[in-house]
Amino acid sequence: MNRTGLLIALGLFAAIAIIFGVWPELDLKLAALFYDPETRRFPTTSLPYAQLARDAAMWIAWAFVAPSILALIVKLIWPNRPLLVKGRTMAFLILTMLMSAGVLTNLTFKTFWGRPRPVMVTEFNGPWQFKAWWDPTGQCGRNCSFFSGEGATAFWTYAPAALAPPSVRPYAYVAATVFGIATSGWRMAFGGHFFTDVTIAGLVSFLVIWLIHGWIYRWPSTRMTDEDIDRWLTRIAWPGYRWRLRMIGRQPKPSFVNRITEQHHD
Repeated sequence: MNRTGLLIALGLFAAIAIIFGVWPELDLKLAALFYDPETRRFPTTSLPYAQLARDAAMWIAWAFVAPSILALIVKLIWPNRPLLVKGRTMAFLILTMLMSAGVLTNLTFKTFWGRPRPVMVTEFNGPWQFKAWWDPTGQCGRNCSFFSGEGATAFWTYAPAALAPPSVRPYAYVAATVFGIATSGWRMAFGGHFFTDVTIAGLVSFLVIWLIHGWIYRWPSTRMTDEDIDRWLTRIAWPGYRWRLRMIGRQPKPSFVNRITEQHHD
């Protein structure tokens, strides 16, 4: 997560945005590589276990963040216990997954950017007009093409790669890149997304990861510690935990109460 990576990502973003903005028909030509004009469909969709392979890619990505989600749930229920995962690791993985594969895709662009998917455009036997990546005025009403949620999720694996030991981190980045490209290519083969949908999704995920990594790990003004995050979650969950104990006629241990009080005065 250095400046070189950021410059490469921004350069790729600019190149793809300009090239496919000036020549949007390139998206159609790349999608046509997966389309069979004789059957008038994307044949990958009929392959045995095709859907299973698609789902498996998402399971792999979510497997990386699942321990952090579990650790957060346990901490919110029992704030008197230490986090099961390092605080910064938990915050970094959950926040990057939430932003790149959730908020910026399904809750924003895919909801309000009406670009039809390849299977929806007239060039591939669909009912609607093709739109370039920059044009949100398509006829798709919801769960649209730009940009790819599954592509963003697959490329999100840059986040756990960024936390790998330095000796293996370059290989982890390569593995994340291959995984993202393979998953995105599979989505194109399904007729679910155009090239710009998946590449921009990957670049957005990388930029989100780069920014949040800097916020949590690198920048002196915002840099956190594992203990900071543990204490912060304890303070948030403490009132609910104390209320639940009172409901069953119990009280928290005095030593823990004293520690919470000291934290509030820090």
